Amino acid sequence: MAFMPQAPVAEEHVSSAAGAAVAPGSRRRPIDRLRPWMLLAPALVVLAGLLLWPLIRVVLFSFQDYGLREIVSGEPNFIGFDNFVEILTSPTLWTVVLPNTVGFAILSVVGTVAFGTLVALLLQSLGTFWRTVVASAIMAAWAMPAVTGTYVWVWIFDADRGIFNQLMMQLGLMDEPYNWFTNRWSFYAIVLLNVIHHGFPFVAVTILAGLLGVPKETLEAASLDGAGGWRRFWSITFPQLNQVFAVVIILSTIWDFKVFAQVYLMPGGSGSNRDVLNLGVWSYVESFGQNRYGFGSAIAVLLTLLLLAITVVYVRRLLKEDQL
Repeated sequence: MAFMPQAPVAEEHVSSAAGAAVAPGSRRRPIDRLRPWMLLAPALVVLAGLLLWPLIRVVLFSFQDYGLREIVSGEPNFIGFDNFVEILTSPTLWTVVLPNTVGFAILSVVGTVAFGTLVALLLQSLGTFWRTVVASAIMAAWAMPAVTGTYVWVWIFDADRGIFNQLMMQLGLMDEPYNWFTNRWSFYAIVLLNVIHHGFPFVAVTILAGLLGVPKETLEAASLDGAGGWRRFWSITFPQLNQVFAVVIILSTIWDFKVFAQVYLMPGGSGSNRDVLNLGVWSYVESFGQNRYGFGSAIAVLLTLLLLAITVVYVRRLLKEDQL
C-alpha cells in the first residue's frame, strides 16, 4: 500500500478553521470589538487632555465669578447663570459685538469662497508648469502667519507712512492722510482684505482638487450643446463639487467667526476702540484686560455654541439635499 502524506489534510483543516473564523455571520469575541478602540486609546487620551479638559474648565469658569482673588485663594465662587444673563442683557452684545462678528463672518466667508473658486478655475485652465508656479505663489500667502500678514496690512494703511494714503494723495483723491482704523466700517474692510488674502489659497487648492476630478467629456458635451462657461459651472461642475464646497464653507465659517489676531493686532482692535469688538476679542479683553475670567469664559462658551448651531444647521441642510 502506497504511503499518502497527511500534510495537505492538515492544511485543509487549518484553512477551513480560518475560513470559519472569518465567515460572515459568525460571532465576534469581545476582544475583537475592543481592539479598534484599544488602538485608538492613546490618541484619544491625548486629544482629551489637550482639547476636552480645557473645554470643560472653560465651561466651569463660565458659571463662576472667577478673578484674581479666586486665582490666589483657589476657591471657586459659583454664581450660576449670572455671567450669561449679564452678557445677553448687555447693549454691547447686540449693538456692537454680535453685528461685528456675524456681519464680518458672512462677508468674509462669501468673499473667501468666491475668490478662491475664481482662482481655482484659473488654475484649472493653466498648463502643468504655470499651474505649479501660480499654486506655489498663492500658497505663500497661506503659509504666512496671521500676525505677520496683519502687520503688513497695518503698514499698507498706516495714516502717516502707509502706501495707500500716499497713493490716494498722489492721485488727488485725498488732501491729507486719513486714519482708516478709527472708523468701524473701514476698520473691518481692512480686516476683510486681510482674512480673504490669508484664506483664499486653501479654498482654491481644495476646489482645484475637485475640479480636476470632473469628467472632461461631460463639460465638452455641454460646450458642444451651446452651454457657456457660467452655465457649465452651475449645471455640471457645482453639483458634483457640493461636498467640497460644504467642507470649505464650514471650515471658513468656523475660522472667520472666531477670528482674533487680525482684529486684536489692528490699531484700536485690542479694546481701546469699543466699536470694533467681536466675540473673540471681547472675551479676551474681559478675561485678561479686566481680570473677569468667568465672564470671558461665558463669552467663549456662547461663541462655541453659536458655531456649533451654525455647523449643525448647515450639515443637516446638506444631508437633506443629498437625500432628495
